[in-house]
Amino acid sequence: MKPKILLINASPRDSGWSQKLLLAANYGVLDAKGESEIVHLYEYKVRPCKGCVSSNPKDCKFPCLIKDDDFNKLGEKIVNSEGLIIATPLYWYMVSGQLKNLIDRLTSMENMIIHVGRSLLDGKVAGFLAVGNDSGSITAISYLMVTFNSMGVHIPPWALAYHHSKMNILDNKEAILNAYNVGYNVVKAAKKVSSIIKWYKTDVKVEKMIKQIKNISDKEKKLLLAQKYRPS
Repeated sequence: MKPKILLINASPRDSGWSQKLLLAANYGVLDAKGESEIVHLYEYKVRPCKGCVSSNPKDCKFPCLIKDDDFNKLGEKIVNSEGLIIATPLYWYMVSGQLKNLIDRLTSMENMIIHVGRSLLDGKVAGFLAVGNDSGSITAISYLMVTFNSMGVHIPPWALAYHHSKMNILDNKEAILNAYNVGYNVVKAAKKVSSIIKWYKTDVKVEKMIKQIKNISDKEKKLLLAQKYRPS
């Protein structure tokens, strides 16, 4: 099986440094025997999220209720992929505005957990690239990692690459090598986790578990911490 990896250029410039770092990641995808598609996010109209989930969680679902833009079209590409690699420029120490719109709208996929029992992003794999001539790359990548992992996405080792310098990015051999490995490892991880359909367990008797935790004795706590005891 060739994992399908969607590479998203979240820069308005289709030939800028973000794109060049994404191309390096694409070499890694292809060398790892993945199938790639590069999309330029700014070619899609993605409106800001309206926050339907805050009014009524059941109103938030995929396809998104906002129909007069391109999010659902792009969303289908995301749903049909096994992995994502996102390259963003740094806009005031953070991701681009269009990428933030996309992330907010992905709530419609994550919230499918209350409709079908699982996030539509559950089990996908992602890597992240950040480019700018000032600081903020780690802040942006940390935000992306936490957010996507909270939606059910796997983050493999060596899943980040960045460049924050005024020097030409193609002179930064370390960043190019790191980006290559982002692509390579996203494919490797996707091959490993693709057989697992669902990671987030919902059929848990939480109220019973809370009651047991409240009532557990000090002796039982010690046994439980030592992994020798499990309340019935």
